[in-house]
Amino acid sequence: MEWRKCYLDVILVPLGFFMIIFYHMWLWHKVRTQPLTTIIGINARGRRFWVSSIVKDNDKKNILAVQTLRNTIMGSTLMATTSILLCSGLAAVISSTYSVKKPLNDTVYGAHGEFMVALKYVTLLTIFLFSFLCHSLSIRFINQVNILINTPQEDTSPVTPSYIAELLERGYILNTIGNRLFYAALPLLLWIFGPVLVFLCSSTLVPVLYNLDFIFPSSTTNNHKSTSNMTSTITSDNDDDDDDRYHRHDNRKGKVIHGSDAC
Repeated sequence: MEWRKCYLDVILVPLGFFMIIFYHMWLWHKVRTQPLTTIIGINARGRRFWVSSIVKDNDKKNILAVQTLRNTIMGSTLMATTSILLCSGLAAVISSTYSVKKPLNDTVYGAHGEFMVALKYVTLLTIFLFSFLCHSLSIRFINQVNILINTPQEDTSPVTPSYIAELLERGYILNTIGNRLFYAALPLLLWIFGPVLVFLCSSTLVPVLYNLDFIFPSSTTNNHKSTSNMTSTITSDNDDDDDDRYHRHDNRKGKVIHGSDAC
């Protein structure tokens, strides 16, 4: 009888969660082997070029560097604050005796026992705590970059552009991990209302993340081809207009010469 109540939770929830885990393992493999096909790999290479450019011309770009890093810190602070607030709310729900912990027995599929309800809230609390931890560490690394990027570059200085780029990359990796943990918690948040919504939300989240994480060369190639075709068309039209103007000018000069001869 107990199996009949919780078999949907045992099957659908791990299936949806492992779907997200397998996608991110495959994404990590692509970032390691083919970085230029992913947004994460291209952004990582662009950040290294950005650090080199800022360090090379630091006298003119120091304010730009500080403002850019400050905006990144503000984004990580917002996500860390949101995660810890959700953790506080979930901890209050777990420790309370209100009826909010009791599921809607008539409308929710899956198990309704005390153990399953506690498992739902503890799982969400754990994921949001790890998300807060990752964002906090990301703020730490980016704060270090904010100071070190304006240090004078000397031959004996251990603070090199590659070291600064490595610190910045660690901060952004932790920021990405914190965001992905936050995204993974969204399907589990629907677990309160049943395991079917968890599987449906996970099945929807993976294609959305795929379209956001990868670059499709065919679309960019078509855009470049269409741009080049438009440029060539405009150039040919301008050349035709120039030829027409040249012929009209020659005709006018010929008429003027014939008129002077007649006189």
